[in-house]
Amino acid sequence: MALPGQYERVLSGMRPSGRLHLGHYHGVLKNWISLQHEYDSYFFVADWHALTTHYDTPQNMQSNVWDMVVDWLAAGVDPSRATIFIQSQVPEHAELHLLLSMITPVSWLERVPSYKEQQEKLAGKDLSTYGFLGYPLLQSADILVYNASYVPVGDDQVAHVELTREIARRFNYIYGRDEGYAEKAEAAIDKMGKKNARKYRQLRTAFIEKGEQSALEKAHQLLYQQKNITLGDKERLFGHLEGGGRVILTEPKALLTRASRMTGLDGQKMSKSYNNTIFMRDDNDRITKQIKSMPTDPARVRRDDPGDPEKCPVWELHKVYSDEEVKSWVVEGCKTAGIGCVDCKKPLIDAIVKEQDIIKARARPYLEDPTLVRTVVASGCEKAREVAEETMDEIRECLNTDYYS
Repeated sequence: MALPGQYERVLSGMRPSGRLHLGHYHGVLKNWISLQHEYDSYFFVADWHALTTHYDTPQNMQSNVWDMVVDWLAAGVDPSRATIFIQSQVPEHAELHLLLSMITPVSWLERVPSYKEQQEKLAGKDLSTYGFLGYPLLQSADILVYNASYVPVGDDQVAHVELTREIARRFNYIYGRDEGYAEKAEAAIDKMGKKNARKYRQLRTAFIEKGEQSALEKAHQLLYQQKNITLGDKERLFGHLEGGGRVILTEPKALLTRASRMTGLDGQKMSKSYNNTIFMRDDNDRITKQIKSMPTDPARVRRDDPGDPEKCPVWELHKVYSDEEVKSWVVEGCKTAGIGCVDCKKPLIDAIVKEQDIIKARARPYLEDPTLVRTVVASGCEKAREVAEETMDEIRECLNTDYYS
């Protein structure tokens, strides 16, 4: 279980939709690549989540999963730094989802903003299912089963993390104050030794009576350093510090990421549904052809007509791929008609192709030997399940369903 001061774990997932495009790369994967160097990172394929809206079309699930994982690896997600796994291969997600459903009010799920938004967006599908209503709770189980400290999200997904915090808080409130809680907490304090026990009590008093945040932080560090008390005692004393019960499930925090809206080939947001994507491992000839055919500022009918980069979809891609020198050249050349649209697109093509060559080189070993991908995922699933099983052992104990322990 993640304890304050011990380590910080980050968890994020993605529904398997097959090969990923540059919107995924710049909007999600580049962030993951950065996070894997800063946190204990868990990245998972959310295949069960895909079934909440596309339950009737599972035919391409497996190919979509493997294609997507290859793209993750090709982008630079490093299995030596991050745990990569498939949701459905860690059944503890489903077990925790079921158990959390026993204490989660239906009204909490109905008020999640994306519930009605998705129903409207996918009006042609029958989404009057328990799976669709409960998918935010499954997301909460995904996070809580690993006691993740942080979940990287955009502004539109903060509500999901807040729901998860509420569920963790409710679970801890119901099950964290076991019989004889206060007596067990005092006994655990005594096990720390006279000096540490006295310090713990002083810091707890300073926080509870005076609200000194620094005292809480020092007490967390003190507990983390203790070697002669059990994990269960530590969890109980972390909760005791704030006058509450034992901390069983960690309340995660939203790790806000900068929204990255990748413009597609037609000027709209890049999306498979708009058929305007450049895939992460696209063919160089296709990239060249597609960018050359991109629409530009309508005012530039002829080569010598001046234009406005802000009215041109190609400029939005320059903002992502070009350095300041090239961008200044584009702005000056467009506004004065010093360059034509074909000239403007050439450095963009070169930059994307160069990036793609690196991505495709990373993907090549996995495409030539698919067992490499499966080995990475199998190892990740095994590690993820070990962590999830630790959480579930404790939860079963709380619920008195650990019949053979």
